[in-house]
Amino acid sequence: MAEKSSQSPSPGLNGQGEEKPRLTEEEKKQNHIASEQKRRQAIRDGFDRLCELVPGLEGQGRSEGLVLKRTVEFMREQLERRRQLIQEKEARGEYVDDKMREPLAILERLEERDQQRAAARGSNQEEDEDDP
Repeated sequence: MAEKSSQSPSPGLNGQGEEKPRLTEEEKKQNHIASEQKRRQAIRDGFDRLCELVPGLEGQGRSEGLVLKRTVEFMREQLERRRQLIQEKEARGEYVDDKMREPLAILERLEERDQQRAAARGSNQEEDEDDP
């Protein structure tokens, strides 16, 4: 199959119709491959950064699933620590700015979701036990 490079009109800087060549199928394929490689590299770089930031992940061979799991655990620990610090400040009668509390909404959503999942697992186990 012969590849064609057709021309399509494209407005120029001054509004005049200048001809701009279309990409061949091979050029489109190469552009797609290059952009996919760039996307994958960005993902790898992101996982590498997480491995540098999350204690216990540095210097290990990495499973992306493990990196994500440990990152979530680490973030949850940090949010728990923030909640403890806020409670300690309030117990001493110190003022806590609302900006310091905002991330705790994330923790509350996580805890709520965990409770819902635990309840769903519990009801599923009860259903399984009821089945003969």
